[in-house]
Amino acid sequence: MLESLSIKTFKSLEDVTVELGWVNVFVGANGSGKSNLLEALGVLSAAAGGRVDDQSLLFRGVRPGVPALYKSAFPARPGTRIPPHLSFGASNAYTSYDVTLHNSLSNPLPAWRFKTESWKEGTSKLVDRSPTPAARINPERGLAALKAVDAAGGDALELLEFLQGYAIFSPTSAVMRGVVAEPQARQPMGLSGGSLSRAVLNLIEQGEQDAHSRRIFDDLVGLFDWVERIDVRVFSQLPLPTSSSDSEIVIDFQDRFMRKGSIPVSTNNAPEGALRALFLAVVAAHHGSPRLCAIDGADHGLNPRLARSLIEHLCTWNLEAEEPRQLLLTTYNPLVLDGLPLQDDRVRLFTVSRTSTGRTSVRRVVVDDDLLERPSGNGRCLDCG
Repeated sequence: MLESLSIKTFKSLEDVTVELGWVNVFVGANGSGKSNLLEALGVLSAAAGGRVDDQSLLFRGVRPGVPALYKSAFPARPGTRIPPHLSFGASNAYTSYDVTLHNSLSNPLPAWRFKTESWKEGTSKLVDRSPTPAARINPERGLAALKAVDAAGGDALELLEFLQGYAIFSPTSAVMRGVVAEPQARQPMGLSGGSLSRAVLNLIEQGEQDAHSRRIFDDLVGLFDWVERIDVRVFSQLPLPTSSSDSEIVIDFQDRFMRKGSIPVSTNNAPEGALRALFLAVVAAHHGSPRLCAIDGADHGLNPRLARSLIEHLCTWNLEAEEPRQLLLTTYNPLVLDGLPLQDDRVRLFTVSRTSTGRTSVRRVVVDDDLLERPSGNGRCLDCG
């Protein structure tokens, strides 16, 4: 698990450090910088993988762009200057990985160049790269990723591989329904849910051997009072128009109020909330999900009651898993926070806002007796700074 993430001069994140838990929820208005935070971790992940270019960023769910869109463009404070490079770092109690990256604004190259790179385990420096002109090292290739090829194991390698596997999931209704093609294929279902039906089938098969996966399906059915059972069927076995989906299998929601043999509630016509619930379940429980991942707009399109319950279940599913993942979630809706078990230090809430100078501020909300006594559920602002 990552304990600390630091970002400097990336978009609206001029200088931000976040102390992370297992489940991390970032709440803030549109444009406050929530997605920037997730994408900053995506850039660090690409650097840990050895190359930062459009392909490596898209693979992780980061929107590609020219260097001018990535670098902070704030005016320098009196007596200071904005560095020309981007800086990222991640650490836990035993290991750390830090990197600075540069690309010219006037003449950008396809790949960002590594200026400095540090990979440590305790007091041992496995990689200590500096921008010395005499060094004959390809500046577009990360040294840590090359060194990792010969590494036999240990905490440092675990941290690097943990970072490398990071992905930002952004569930999209049209993609989950099979109407629009998946923009980025990643295990287990693509970053937007293009292979959701197949991933749900995998989860059902997991449940035959795994009590935790079976419990998740029971929870999913309980979230919707109209659902009797969730299954996956071969598309040709259902009475659906041939244009409904380009997938060979579809999710079949058995509506307990409908007569047998009626038009089924399936992937192409199910409520968006049902598909998003399955999407979150796959992220939390599927054996092929990344150990470190983010869900951007986790509650998008959900009514407040369902969003609250779904985020609460997501925390439970992840924390009680045999191998929990480290999750980062963004949301616009403060009402979902009532469902967070914030007395558990593994679950952390952060408010994200812009200061009077436009810089993104990320602040953790620590639950104490005073906070618990305050009124909740009325939509009041958690962060008015």
